Amino acid sequence: MGPTAVGKTKLSIELAKKYNGDIISGDSMQVYRGMDIGTAKIKREEMEGIPHHLIDVKDPSESFNVAQFQELVTVCIEDITSRGKLPIIVGGTGLYIEAVLQQYSFSESVSDEEYRKTLEAIVEKQGIEEVHHMLAAIDAESAERIHPNNVRRVIRALEIYHCTGEKMSDQLKKQNKEYVYDVALIGLTMNRDTLYERINLRVDMMFDEGLVSEVKRLYDAGLRDCQSIQAIGYKELYEYFDGTVSLEEAKDNLKQNSRRYAKRQLTWFRNKMNVTWFEMDDNTFEKKIEQISAFIEGKLTLKANSTL
Repeated sequence: MGPTAVGKTKLSIELAKKYNGDIISGDSMQVYRGMDIGTAKIKREEMEGIPHHLIDVKDPSESFNVAQFQELVTVCIEDITSRGKLPIIVGGTGLYIEAVLQQYSFSESVSDEEYRKTLEAIVEKQGIEEVHHMLAAIDAESAERIHPNNVRRVIRALEIYHCTGEKMSDQLKKQNKEYVYDVALIGLTMNRDTLYERINLRVDMMFDEGLVSEVKRLYDAGLRDCQSIQAIGYKELYEYFDGTVSLEEAKDNLKQNSRRYAKRQLTWFRNKMNVTWFEMDDNTFEKKIEQISAFIEGKLTLKANSTL
C-alpha cells in the first residue's frame, strides 16, 4: 500500500511471482469498467500472467461502497487461499483495506430514504458544499476525512447520524482493531518532491494515452451525479467539458488534486494502520525486493518459489 504513483503495481507483480500469489485490487475506483487510464489500471500485458481480482466488476453508473468491497474481497481471499496461493491486496484506498483486515461490522440496514432524498435535493439546489458544512457541524472528524466531492459518503455520514444519533467517526472507532488474518503490511513511500514529480509525469502520460477521450465517452453517455465520476481524473475533465475551465487548467487541477490525495493517503496509512515502510527512492529495485522479501518471510513464515 502507499500513495498514488509510488510504484505499487510493479512491486506487486514481482512479489506475486515470487510467492505464488494472486493480486486483489485495493483501489475503490478500479472496479469500474471503461475507466482505465484515469484510475491507472494495470494493463493486461503488465500482469505477466498473474491473476488480478476486483478489476472491472462494476459499470460506472453503479455505486460501490466499503461494505461491498469487504464482502467481495473476503470471498476472494477464501478462494485464493483454498488453492494454496497467497492473497496480495494492492492499493491506496486505506479505509477499504482496513475494513477487510479488521472485518468491520457495517450497519447498512440503517437508512432513511426520505431523508437521503432531502439531502440529495439540497445538493442539487445549493451544491455539495452546503451538505458538507452540515456534516462538519455534527461530525467534524468525518467531514475532515471525507472529501466534499464524495457526495455519497457525505450523505451517508449524515444519514447515519440522523438515524442513530451516533457519529460515523464514533462508529468507526468502535470497530474491531485486531486483524483477522495473518498479515504483512508493506507501505511504499519516497521523498515528497520525487513523488510529486512522478505524479505530474503520470498525469502527462495519461493525457498522452487518451484520458480526454476516455472521459469524453462517459460524458457523452450522459453519466453524471454518480460515484465513479467523482474520481480524480474524471471530475476535472468534466469541468472542462462543461466549459468552466480550459484543458490546461483541468490538467493542472488534476495534478494538484492527485498530489493532495497522495498526502491524504500517507496520512491515513501512518495514523490508522501498523504499516512497515520502505523507501522506494534509494537503492536499486532488486535490492528493495530483497529487503521487502526478507520482511515478508519473517512475518508470514513464507518461502519463495524454488524457481526464483
